[in-house]
Amino acid sequence: MTEPEEIQDVQEPQELQETPEAEAPQAAPEPVLFEEFGLPSPLMKAIEALGFTACTPIQGETLPHALSDYDVVGQAQTGTGKTAAFLISIIAHQLEFPKDPLLPPGTPRALIVAPTRELAMQIADDAEGLCRFSGLRVLSVVGGMDFERQRRILEERRVDILVGTPGRLIDFITRGKLNLRHVEQLVLDEADRMLSMGFIPDVRRIVRQTPPKERRQTLLFSATFSETILRLASQWTLDAEQVVIEPESVATDRVEQRIYLVAEEDKFALLYNLMQDLELERVIVFANRRDSTRLIQTRLAALGVDCELLSGEVPQAKRLKTLERFKDGRTRVLAATDVAGRGLHVDGISHVINYDLPEDPEDYVHRIGRTGRAGATGISISFLGESDAFLLPEIETLLGMKLTSQQPEADLLVAPEEAPGAKRLPRTPRSGGRSGGGRPGGRGGPRRR
Repeated sequence: MTEPEEIQDVQEPQELQETPEAEAPQAAPEPVLFEEFGLPSPLMKAIEALGFTACTPIQGETLPHALSDYDVVGQAQTGTGKTAAFLISIIAHQLEFPKDPLLPPGTPRALIVAPTRELAMQIADDAEGLCRFSGLRVLSVVGGMDFERQRRILEERRVDILVGTPGRLIDFITRGKLNLRHVEQLVLDEADRMLSMGFIPDVRRIVRQTPPKERRQTLLFSATFSETILRLASQWTLDAEQVVIEPESVATDRVEQRIYLVAEEDKFALLYNLMQDLELERVIVFANRRDSTRLIQTRLAALGVDCELLSGEVPQAKRLKTLERFKDGRTRVLAATDVAGRGLHVDGISHVINYDLPEDPEDYVHRIGRTGRAGATGISISFLGESDAFLLPEIETLLGMKLTSQQPEADLLVAPEEAPGAKRLPRTPRSGGRSGGGRPGGRGGPRRR
């Protein structure tokens, strides 16, 4: 974008006449096709069965390095295809360099660490799809699920790719059920989220259980590159290639962002009326607090809106069933906390509504990233009340753009007729801050011994 300005600053104006092509828009780069990487046939068959042909930007930039056995530090949001990028690399490596004899139970060759149960289970589902013709075995170990079943699998079966959350991984390591000394590939997904959730001490302990970085491949992904994340990346990776997919390209290219200025007491009326007037069919409504999401769900359901709750207070088994109904279209609306902000992969979400603005601006990007996925377009609607208006500037700074606010039309603020005595949502307390191709040499074989 700076090139035309530099041309105008040139002292001799005739140079502008001589180089008119400098202002011509550059053609978009040709997409990278998966078939260009020479992937093992069982993996390529699975990719084709899933309907994928061309790489997303993060895949096109990551795979040449990862497939050549180099470490990668990638900056990318969810919804960019980064999960497939590291899974394809893992599966290709294991198919090209099989273990003989096979490792004993509880001894994975690849370990993927994710901050939340939802994300870990989604990664495992994606891995199962990509392994469908390869014979590789995938297991997820997460809290809130059947501990004994996970323990039995670790004790009795071979596990090639293990996906887990820090707490459950530490539990199995402490009990001697998990041996990470043979891990060849380590993936740390959403490192910034693990940092904000206080998981880094557990992650350090997990990483220490794996071979030294000279003898493993490490892929680390984060939505942002803070000083702390970059310092951890330098500790855990070896001469890593850095791949950056700018967050604003994810947040703004495919998602129309609308902001309504509204008093706190009018938010629910605006929510209900928007859903009725726009006939919204597949929507996630985000609020910052569990009690707020519970009351949103209760009040919408009482008004005949098919709405279910998705928050940390809901048992994991019930959350999975709720997500399944939402994916199948049997549930129209999810009232959710940020437990659903990351790692929730549902195609066809037309609208995301921020009942409250998130206190962490990065969560705003993750929330609205639930729509506008897989090349589709989507709409995000945010309610800007007096208690969260101060959060908007930080969001705009992260996005690199100003967001235009508007007053809702008067008929959108007409309160719906609710049952007498219906409980109202609490006012959000004001707070001043946040809550807590590859290198030369190709793939001649494993680089680390």
